[in-house]
Amino acid sequence: MGTEAGDHHRLRALSARHLHGVGGAAAEVNLSARRPFAEKVWSDLAETLFPDDPFRGFGALPPAKRALGTLKYFVPVLDWAPRYGLAKFKYDLLAGVTIASLAIPQGISYARLANLPPIIGLYSSFVPPLLYAVFGSSNNLAVGTVAAASLLLASTIETEVTAEENPELYLQLFYTAAFFTGLFQTALGVFRLGLIVDFLSRSTITGFMGGTAMIIILQQLKGLLGMRHFTTKTDIISVLHSVYHYRHEWKWQSAVLGICFLLFLLSSKHLRKKLPKLFWVSAIAPFMVVVIGGVFAFLVKGDEHGIPIVGNLKKGLNPLSISQLTFQSRHMKTAVKAGLLSGILALAEGIAVGRSLAMVKNEQIDGNKEMIAFGIMNIAGSFTSCYLTTGPFSKSAVNFHAGCKTPMSNVVMSVCIMLVLLFLAPLFKYTPLVALSSIIVVAMIGLIKVKEFCHLYKVDKFDFCICMVAFLGVVFFTMVTGLSASVGLSVVRALLYVARPTTCKLGSIAGSETFRDVKQYPQAKSVPGILVLQLGSPIYFVNAGYLRERILRWVDDEEDLGKGIGHDLQYVILDLGGMTGSSASFPFQLIFICLVSHD
Repeated sequence: MGTEAGDHHRLRALSARHLHGVGGAAAEVNLSARRPFAEKVWSDLAETLFPDDPFRGFGALPPAKRALGTLKYFVPVLDWAPRYGLAKFKYDLLAGVTIASLAIPQGISYARLANLPPIIGLYSSFVPPLLYAVFGSSNNLAVGTVAAASLLLASTIETEVTAEENPELYLQLFYTAAFFTGLFQTALGVFRLGLIVDFLSRSTITGFMGGTAMIIILQQLKGLLGMRHFTTKTDIISVLHSVYHYRHEWKWQSAVLGICFLLFLLSSKHLRKKLPKLFWVSAIAPFMVVVIGGVFAFLVKGDEHGIPIVGNLKKGLNPLSISQLTFQSRHMKTAVKAGLLSGILALAEGIAVGRSLAMVKNEQIDGNKEMIAFGIMNIAGSFTSCYLTTGPFSKSAVNFHAGCKTPMSNVVMSVCIMLVLLFLAPLFKYTPLVALSSIIVVAMIGLIKVKEFCHLYKVDKFDFCICMVAFLGVVFFTMVTGLSASVGLSVVRALLYVARPTTCKLGSIAGSETFRDVKQYPQAKSVPGILVLQLGSPIYFVNAGYLRERILRWVDDEEDLGKGIGHDLQYVILDLGGMTGSSASFPFQLIFICLVSHD
């Protein structure tokens, strides 16, 4: 029974007979037979890597059914497709069309954010969702590109080459990074190493996403003001300096149009909050901005009057890009670094979104299967002119509220994108860049969670510090710096929990057998002559010495207190309810000798 300090503790009152065997035999507990070493190692390994026991029940099945069950586990579409019918398809059709209307402007916008050709954003909304529908385990997740990963990839790859210097190599490194992202994600899923993602704590993600949203919003000043030149750096000082330095490029026409788009998008979001049933208005608002902005720019010839436009978008489906993957040694380090960093971030966001939406429907998703699905779609995406994709919150939330029932909604979205690529892509050439910037700004505002910052400050100051390190690191330095520093601080905290575990003195609550921490519960009274201590953590070599010293210090303090009131310390009881294991490094015998020496 693992508990923390301050939780309920029920310790049976022990008489002197039970403690020392006076007047009767000491109480004995029969332990189970010692397990073989190999069996224990395998059991511990299975509990670590397979806590959900995914293949339970397969062993009793005939070989053919066992193989089919295993195949269904790795390819979930084989499980839900045979039971799929028209009743579910009606909901998935509505959800798929709705998220497609959001995927088009977001795909173009986030591709521009990554300094990629806008058509790449549409390509990335076609192939990956099809693969996720086959291998994904979440009924609610909608696949697409994300702003944070787009900017992280761009900022990492631009340390090697920029889109202006060598656009061909720049694009190749994006494809290669997506390939390594897929390999990394697939390996994590196959080897059941999803616990690595757990090091991205809630406070880390909150701070990192908030800081990223802040710099993305500031970078959109380029589009909102119609500027042609801008810095490639992401820190707030460089961005603001660039805005001021190129102030002669500001276009009032673009700024006025941007304000109108922002007001429209913000109003649609406000309407969704007031009238949740009208969520679809907010969902299609970005698409309406693209259409209205495109028509307006076409009619007034916006590119000639201070309103830059997207430019030509060629028709046709994704061309193969496998030949564009570059594995040259001088570029490999950058591609691998970009792929791993963005891959971890994409996994954390996608799995967190999938789990949160599944909880609402009382469903479960397998994090390791999700990693395999993300990995497969990113590997295939790197072969078909796509860059990194995952399950973005905004699109997944729209998919959820639209009533999706299965991953088929992703297939519907892909079909809609396919039709756009085949027939409608050139029509988006007149889309004003200011419209895309407005869409990004409104999407990013929701990621700066001020209420969450305040909540962390009230609940846990250390978590608040971790959050602020991520936020300020991203805003004032780089995304990699902010993420690395925050994760490092989170790891330090985890190590401190192990190296300096909670210990406390327990006292009895009057009229019951309940024992609680005397500091947290002043009404808990110590039993004269008996010291009850709780160790709230497993014992390892890193905390063995600390616990020994802490126990002996408790004993010294109790003896000093007892001398003042005339009660000598007779018994020391260790509550090990929170100790699930013990290292050979913990000197129980040495503690016993030290305690005896006090007599």
